[in-house]
Amino acid sequence: SGLLTRLQTSAPTIRTLSSSNSFPQNIPSCLWKLGRLNHVAIAVPDLEKAQSLYKDVLGAQVSETVALPEHGVYTVFVELGNTKLELLHPLGEQSPIASFLQKNKTGGMHHICIEVDDIKAAMTELKEKKIRILSEEPKIGAHGKPVIFLHPKDCHGVLVELEEA
Repeated sequence: SGLLTRLQTSAPTIRTLSSSNSFPQNIPSCLWKLGRLNHVAIAVPDLEKAQSLYKDVLGAQVSETVALPEHGVYTVFVELGNTKLELLHPLGEQSPIASFLQKNKTGGMHHICIEVDDIKAAMTELKEKKIRILSEEPKIGAHGKPVIFLHPKDCHGVLVELEEA
């Protein structure tokens, strides 16, 4: 009963943030805006088996396979409601996914894709901030929109794709 009495008589502690402890107000505004997560890409050694897992076992809506020769991949999208998974499989010997799968035989997460409202402005500012971009110009991605990839060593080990919304 001693513990119950102490719990009933102790006053709650309420903490508030003073303006001096809040986030800095001098954050520079960007000329571009980071948007929503578009997809998480997964490299798969067997595309048909992966499609079957998401469609037949998990009951997801799965797109048809699309070849993207300019990126060296076959791609399939799995709809998840709030985002998508992109299943990637090598198209040709020079595919970046082929080299990924040589190091990761069972596949795995390859990259994340985040939308931006202005890809050219994002490129300019990211270069100024010493973030390496893996191409000089945007390429057209699987959704028919301009995309760029940011070097994983500059993004804490994650390959980040930016796609213009």
